[in-house]
Amino acid sequence: MKIQVGLDIGGSTTKIVGMHDGAIIAREIVRAADPVTSAYGAIGKLISDNSLSINDIEQINITGVGAGFSQAPILGIKKVIVEEFKATGLGGLYLSGLEHAIVVSMGTGTAYLEANRKEVRHIIGSGVGGGTLVGLGSAMAGTDDAVKLSDMATAGDVQNCDLTIGDISKTGVTGLPLNATASNFGKAADNLSKEDIMAGVFNMVYQSIGTVAVMASRQSGIKDIVFTGQLTGLKECQKYLIPFEELYGVNMIVPEDAVFATAVGSCLAEGQVQQ
Repeated sequence: MKIQVGLDIGGSTTKIVGMHDGAIIAREIVRAADPVTSAYGAIGKLISDNSLSINDIEQINITGVGAGFSQAPILGIKKVIVEEFKATGLGGLYLSGLEHAIVVSMGTGTAYLEANRKEVRHIIGSGVGGGTLVGLGSAMAGTDDAVKLSDMATAGDVQNCDLTIGDISKTGVTGLPLNATASNFGKAADNLSKEDIMAGVFNMVYQSIGTVAVMASRQSGIKDIVFTGQLTGLKECQKYLIPFEELYGVNMIVPEDAVFATAVGSCLAEGQVQQ
């Protein structure tokens, strides 16, 4: 069985998928300090965990910030470099089953794309993303472990730090519920717990991402918004993003395997062959 491998080499993690006849048959995440170690480690783990051999891999498609680490083939296998936005857009469409959508890539920062099967267009980008969560978590809670920060946020109460419309108006604002956020950290006090602070940080980051996504949706006239990337793997993702559906009449979609969207899309895309 010949498979195609997609590698998404990021700054701190590498996602890898194996596909056969258009179906995902394997997926892995590895963490390493440099792209060479990360790429070879990911391929080794994929082979080992799925009882494959090097001869089973027909081609390796690589994307991400570490894609240009080497001009040479990997383990003697043909290597194809794929543009990252193209990979993310195609991967988001594949995982959601859609033909046309706004695809949001939540990595260290966040990219907003309009994607169809023939073209992927970059709309805008934002510096608010996973790096924001980890950076603020390290500064305010003393850890850069995203899972631990997520657990803190779950234990906290966002109402202790965020100001809602109901806090400042008894009649509300037309079209918005009283529990809608009026000001992130607008109610913060000196005695906030680390858990409350992280609940506020997570709410602020995901709401910021969701707000720009809605603006991209309106600018493009597309109601389907597909979220991909590392932040989709945290339990707060849907908690803070799904309410945008009722507020703004959009479809907020977090597909299964959304963390692997860019790696999947690299398998599906054509790129620059490096022998």
